[in-house]
This record gives sequence, C-alpha cells and structure tokens, in this order.
Amino acid sequence: MTATTHPQTEIIVDPGLPTVTIVREFDATPDKVFRTHVDPELVVQWLGPHDITTRLDRWDPQTGGGYRYVCGRDGEEYKFYGAFHEVRPNERIVQTFTFEGVPDGVSLETATFEELPGGRTRLTALSVVDSMQARDAMMASGMDTGIVQGYESLDDLLAAEG
Repeated sequence: MTATTHPQTEIIVDPGLPTVTIVREFDATPDKVFRTHVDPELVVQWLGPHDITTRLDRWDPQTGGGYRYVCGRDGEEYKFYGAFHEVRPNERIVQTFTFEGVPDGVSLETATFEELPGGRTRLTALSVVDSMQARDAMMASGMDTGIVQGYESLDDLLAAEG
C-alpha cells in the first residue's frame, strides 16, 4: 500500500473583505475532481473532518438544484443546506451555503476547477459572507481543519479511483 501525498491547502482570509479563498491542487483531471463534488456516493466519502460521517438528505447538483446534508460525530449532528445556482461540468459550481445552527449566515461560494499540466487540477473556492464578523466566526468554527482533512480524504479517494 502506498501513501498518498497531500499537497498544501492554502486558506486566504483577506483582512479587508468578508471572504475566504481556498486554493488546493489535486493529482487528477478536472473532470475527476468535479465528479467527486457532484456524485452523491463520492461526496459522502470525503466531505469534512476524518472523524465525522456525512449523510445526504437531498442532493441535486445541477443549476437550480439544492442540497441538505448532515454531518455526525459523537452523537451530535451538524446540518447544512443551500442552493446550486450554477453547475458547469468540470469548470465551476456556484452555490449558497448555510449552517442550520446559524440560519441567517448565508455564504455564496464559487468553486472553479482549473486544468493544470500533467493531468492535475487547481481547485479555487471563494466564499463571500455578509460581514467580517461572520467570516471570523466561520474561521473560528474549525472550518479550516475540516477543509484540510476533507481534501486529504479526497486525495485518497482520487488515488483509489485511478
């Protein structure tokens, strides 16, 4: 069994804007990375920290579709929902994102899948929230750990899928 190399996940918090940008490269083509973001059987295998399980209550990843999922750990559940505003295969996903525990905190997220030489992909995800306080609360929630660990799981999934 070979160990998967995990590239660095760059999380950028602009001090002057209510945004968080995440940049990560993957050793797979854009179509494969995109598929892991829309295929329900694959999403639940990598989304979030290593110590949670994810259940999709609704998953309709198409322009005009929506979603709701539940992450569980130690008997606690964390619920999230949103709408897919644009889904452009292998290129871009624009969606809203809301944590049910803070229903007024809606963020707009844009993920772009950029083809790199050698069959690789750069994923750039921009989250825009409505205030600096909301951005800071998002960062304080441990979101960065969930993102890094989720992308490590995604690396392993992509390696297994070949």
